[in-house]
Amino acid sequence: MNAPMTLDLSAVDSPRSATHRPLPTPAELRRELPVDAELASRLADQRQAIRDVLAGRDERLLVVVGPCSIHDPDAALEYAERLAALQASVADRLLLVMRVYVEKPRTTVGWKGLAYDPHLDGSDDMAAGLASARRLMRDVAALGLPVATELLQPMAAAYFDDLLSWVAIGARTTESQIHRELASGLDACVGFKNGTQGNVDVAVAAMQSAAHPHRHFGVTAAGTPAMIETPGNPFTHLVLRGGQDGPNHDAASIAASRRALEAAGLTPRLMVDCSHANSRKDHRRQTEVLHSVVDQRLAGERALMGVMLESHLFEGKQPLNPAALRYGVSITDACLGWETTAQQLMRAAERLRG
Repeated sequence: MNAPMTLDLSAVDSPRSATHRPLPTPAELRRELPVDAELASRLADQRQAIRDVLAGRDERLLVVVGPCSIHDPDAALEYAERLAALQASVADRLLLVMRVYVEKPRTTVGWKGLAYDPHLDGSDDMAAGLASARRLMRDVAALGLPVATELLQPMAAAYFDDLLSWVAIGARTTESQIHRELASGLDACVGFKNGTQGNVDVAVAAMQSAAHPHRHFGVTAAGTPAMIETPGNPFTHLVLRGGQDGPNHDAASIAASRRALEAAGLTPRLMVDCSHANSRKDHRRQTEVLHSVVDQRLAGERALMGVMLESHLFEGKQPLNPAALRYGVSITDACLGWETTAQQLMRAAERLRG
């Protein structure tokens, strides 16, 4: 067993204070990278399509798919172009939404994502990172693909939330009151993940909270402190990602989650994250989880409305070494490669056609 980490504080001066580097306001970045009327209409249609799936008006399977995280916008845009072409082949049974994850949660330290460190060198040029993230999301949405991301830092959300159609609140932040308040004011649909232990109670409570109006501390798009009033977000659902006890995508776990939602007075809407504990942290097993969901849908489980997959142009992952990065390979969690992803999504669509 490793010895516990200790910090040597003997050389730390006191008192210490944080330093500040100004960033553009969300309003300034939105003016620099605007949404025109045509794209605004497309974004409204993309959000409505996902809402229709959540409401049961559209029986397609929602598929949130793409890189674990974005570190190379060029590779991400190539992936998006391929995904948009694939959508045309599966649109009768699948609604594809692209993961454009620009923030990454860290247990201790590490690369925090494109929005923080776009140059991958620890310089943390956040102004450039926010611009790069917004530009990429705008380009993906313009291709006709709804954009999905995980919102980790609430203050970053206003820089690109007008481009989002689907949002994840992660297992470590689902319990956060600040993230529940944030979700209550979003136009995007929101998936709350079960806790890292595997229990769904925290996510169920988050859905209840996000559905209600809130008043909370915040900052306007112009950068002014304000009391924010939110209307409540009825377009939320539960995301099952497994837990410390193992996967929770099996029929018994799905039924238990459905009952928990119904007992809380919520419409049972369930998405399965095919990665993380559900794949036992083996990216190649994501396809098994995908087809387990398809099996259950074919058996009549209507509460199952979606899946998540981590996928990039090429399979696997690589260490963060800016001098020797392979194009289209994840630098965070290992991903399925494009060929496997396309093949398995076409197979899922064919199976759902009956």
